Amino acid sequence: MGRQPTYGKVILASAGPGDPELVTVKTARWLAQADIVLTDRLVSSEILSTYVNPQAEIIYVGKQCRRGVSTPQQTINELLVEYAVKHNIVVRLKGGDTSIFSNVLDELETLVQYKIPYEIVPGVTAALGAAAYAGIPLTARGLSVGVRLLTYYKSDIVKAETWKELAQTDDTLVFYMSGETLSTVVEQLTLHGIEPAKKLAVIEQATTPLQQIHTCDLYQYADQLKDKTFRSPSLVIIGKVVSLYEQFAWLPNINSTEHYFTPLTGRLTQLEDTITKKRHVSRA
Repeated sequence: MGRQPTYGKVILASAGPGDPELVTVKTARWLAQADIVLTDRLVSSEILSTYVNPQAEIIYVGKQCRRGVSTPQQTINELLVEYAVKHNIVVRLKGGDTSIFSNVLDELETLVQYKIPYEIVPGVTAALGAAAYAGIPLTARGLSVGVRLLTYYKSDIVKAETWKELAQTDDTLVFYMSGETLSTVVEQLTLHGIEPAKKLAVIEQATTPLQQIHTCDLYQYADQLKDKTFRSPSLVIIGKVVSLYEQFAWLPNINSTEHYFTPLTGRLTQLEDTITKKRHVSRA
């Protein structure tokens, strides 16, 4: 009977929405102790250069929805197991909060399957960071008493019967990963009679020096923003609270076409080369 491997600990850590100063003290402490860091695309390079143990190896395993450049989740799962066998501390660093739209379930199932010890470190999710840096309270007296975190990157994510309820609720709606499907979101909400008092804000590259915010009335979306291409990551806020943006905005709106987060293409090519070399070694 073969000997069971001994595993190190995997830390599922949150990097926050972009601003490197929004990383938690606990995430920074684990990064300083890490032997390996598996990082998402939407993580500030300043976080990696400032907080990660200089002796640690950084592996880029990001995802870029519908862009054709992405690390398969199965590959990430396998890397977590592989590195946990060889190292004491493996940090899986995720943008925003690790429990919000981050595929953490797949990784948790893998860790439990292999009996690998782990810890989940919460962080500032994109909805909270984007709203704060736009000066938009997500709940406000007389405007909204609740918040819903949603996504609509393909047609079956939100069921047909749900659109009517979303159009009628007084909750603030926050859509992740929905910049490219925003026309359909607006179409469905207006079709089901959403109040004209509820407005739309699209926040590009929230909390970064390149943050840019676009607002409009939902019923004027086709004239004002329909043909706009939004840079990733973009977050959408819909509700009466958006009307507070002009009054409480405290960060200048940057008109720029630059990208704050490094594109994945070169980083994932390096990852593929690393995996290929390791497979050749294991077969030798």
